[in-house]
Amino acid sequence: MLNITSTTEFLLLEFSDIRELQILHFFIFLAVYFTAVTGNLLIVIAVALDHHLHTPMYFFLMNLALLDLGMVSITVPKAMANSFLNTRSISYSACVAQVFFLFSLGWSNLAILTIMAHDRYVAICNPLQYETIMHRRACIQMAISAWITGIFYGILNIGGTFAITFCSNMINQFFCEVPQILKLSCSDMYLVEVGIIIFDFSLGLGCFIFIIVSYLPIFAAVLRIPSVHGQKKALSTCLPHITVVSLLIFSSLFTYMRPHSHTSSNQDLIFAIIYVILPPLLNPFIYGMRNKEIKTALLKLSDLGHFSKTISRKAFV
Repeated sequence: MLNITSTTEFLLLEFSDIRELQILHFFIFLAVYFTAVTGNLLIVIAVALDHHLHTPMYFFLMNLALLDLGMVSITVPKAMANSFLNTRSISYSACVAQVFFLFSLGWSNLAILTIMAHDRYVAICNPLQYETIMHRRACIQMAISAWITGIFYGILNIGGTFAITFCSNMINQFFCEVPQILKLSCSDMYLVEVGIIIFDFSLGLGCFIFIIVSYLPIFAAVLRIPSVHGQKKALSTCLPHITVVSLLIFSSLFTYMRPHSHTSSNQDLIFAIIYVILPPLLNPFIYGMRNKEIKTALLKLSDLGHFSKTISRKAFV
């Protein structure tokens, strides 16, 4: 029997025992990771360097992109390394770190999405007071609050998760996922983490209700806009946000709230990919590639880089 004092490493889920398929998994994860990192970095760079995007909406979008960079970097590189090196192990400390950052960044992500809903509500339903309510200092304070509460949230969850005694060290997932870790428990301390999961659910549900309540008057205000073009422009800033929120919340609920004893490994794997990998991968396309201002900022930066290179070459000649 293993316990909390003797467990030095865990064994993660192996995608395949065939070496060729392991290499294939490595390249698939590499492509996913490269795409997610590139897309989110482009959003961060565009917002940071283009002063036209120094508005509350894009400030929070930049924070969301930074959080997505962290989320995808917690799990995918380790899965890539395990597939490439033909191993399943993850150290105890690395597993603790994964749980901490998943919950910390995950909560901060949800908090930023909730703040973005409030930002859209003020912008559309109370535009005359927008600059007064969503001023620079208020936006920075809200973003800092989201990041700091995420840190405490992560500490709370690792405290509950790793206070239990483990009877096994084989985690049936490609990263340290809390529901799978709880399956390894051979003590009654799992009730503590069950309580924390209920608390997590309550917070997530509260944020979701707040977002829905914010969007009801938004849609009512959009329908009162006389021009179809104005309606489409207003909805273009809202629908991507609703898509991202729905993807994150519902996939997380399916993972953490359903009875795991009746689910297969394939189901667990699919739901984990949906809430851990898909949001960081799709957010740059949902927010960035469909956003004219983001695309314009990136085109300006690419033109500026090309112009700088041309000037340098002429100066060298």
